[in-house]
Amino acid sequence: MDTLSRFKPVALEHASRLINHGPTILVTSSDGTRHNVMAAAWSMPVEFTPPRIAVVIDKKTFTRELIHASGTFGISVPGAAAMDLAFAVGSVSGRDADKFTQFGIDSVKGPVLGVPVLETGIAAWMECKLIPEKHTEDAYDTCFCEVVSAAADPRIFSGGHWVFDDSNRDLHTIHHLGAGNFALASDAVKARMLAG
Repeated sequence: MDTLSRFKPVALEHASRLINHGPTILVTSSDGTRHNVMAAAWSMPVEFTPPRIAVVIDKKTFTRELIHASGTFGISVPGAAAMDLAFAVGSVSGRDADKFTQFGIDSVKGPVLGVPVLETGIAAWMECKLIPEKHTEDAYDTCFCEVVSAAADPRIFSGGHWVFDDSNRDLHTIHHLGAGNFALASDAVKARMLAG
């Protein structure tokens, strides 16, 4: 793992904005000796202060095993440049092979928890502490966490807001449509206030 690069810290009060538009995410986990990365399509903010989010992670996955062993995980928000990687890591199990080695994935250590997070082809990342909720984890495969640090590539997320334009298309977030098909968060438009 390398040290942090061009990413700039995101204020925790804006952390929920990193996923509130429903992008595909990459969940990274480590128990200190083993690590893994998987794709997840279902995540959402559930509280702003402190920032808390919910992520659906099947109870049978290697990722869940590592998260329960450490109580922590990372969330990386891939851009279009990492679409093939997201599909690849979401299609194989980390129990069968080390995905970081198999797919040549570089990671950095998050500054608070030291969890692996990704930056190559990535728009943003978050370090998360698991909030144990046995019933929802077992019944619905839903894991709750508190975001303790966040950062983003300032070319696409700055001042607490996403900026999608032609200059940063490789970082436009991806949204899984099924069977390896994705849509990009492109053509963002600003609403105008209606007179009332």
